[in-house]
Amino acid sequence: MIIVTGGAGFIGSNIVAGLNEAGCDDIIVVDDLTDGTKFINMADLQIADYFDKDDFLTRIEAGKEIPRPTAIFHQGACSDTTEWDGRIMLGTNYDYSKRLLNYSLEHKTPFLYASSASVYGDGTVFQEDPANERPLNLYAYSKFLFDQYVRRCLPDAASQIVGLRYFNVYGPREQHKGKMASVACHFDEQVRESGTVRLFEGCGKYGNGEQRRDFVYVADVTAVNLWLHDNPQVSGIFNLGTGKSQTFNDVANAVIKFHGRGNIEYIPFPAELEGRYQSFTQADISALRAAGYGESFRDVEEGVSDYLDWLHR
Repeated sequence: MIIVTGGAGFIGSNIVAGLNEAGCDDIIVVDDLTDGTKFINMADLQIADYFDKDDFLTRIEAGKEIPRPTAIFHQGACSDTTEWDGRIMLGTNYDYSKRLLNYSLEHKTPFLYASSASVYGDGTVFQEDPANERPLNLYAYSKFLFDQYVRRCLPDAASQIVGLRYFNVYGPREQHKGKMASVACHFDEQVRESGTVRLFEGCGKYGNGEQRRDFVYVADVTAVNLWLHDNPQVSGIFNLGTGKSQTFNDVANAVIKFHGRGNIEYIPFPAELEGRYQSFTQADISALRAAGYGESFRDVEEGVSDYLDWLHR
């Protein structure tokens, strides 16, 4: 039995799909379906059971009616980077995660969880070291805080613990995320509605649309998660990106190329994002490579084409 929290969400549902493709359907999905539209991400998946996130935690801590899992993929989180209610953010991303990790350690269950590249803030060195970590918003801080907790647990852990610092993930099953969906998703919608992709003007040393991010396709993220599941001897906190940054212009042009039409308009950089915006990210994936992961990652041109093929099939 494998548990996937956030299994109705973006990355979680892709992990469930990947497990299904590998022949596994003995899966419990845990999520919060207050937003019932997320059900669509599970409609084509094979699972054994579903639990609400709060009911699930209560049950496992009380030892009730849940089969002992062989692994936990903890993808559930409050991912709204504009949320400033600390009780909501830390309750979901820190306290809940601690309690689930402690359950995993007690039962020696492999625990693979979603961290975030946002912990690096506006730094320029993206290597898994506390010296490089300066979160700029509450979401990033909640992820940073749990990573710090994990670092204290790792030396004495008798079972696998892996944190994956996702960079800018895009791809299938993210449409429910609304404003938090990837820029590839938003650019596709803009081209279809108006024919114009809107990018930020330059900021700092970056020209119009030239801010750079490490955009990683969700199928590659899934592949890394499943590889780690198959290699339980690997533990630690790892960056998960392509290792190569590309510009927002690159993403926009890939979307325009797919549709065979469209243009780019540059809009003023929002004042409310000044000092809270990552203009550059690029994963240092040397630790992941050293752990043994050798597969390649799609670039923006290939990943966006694959994504839009899926989106418009």
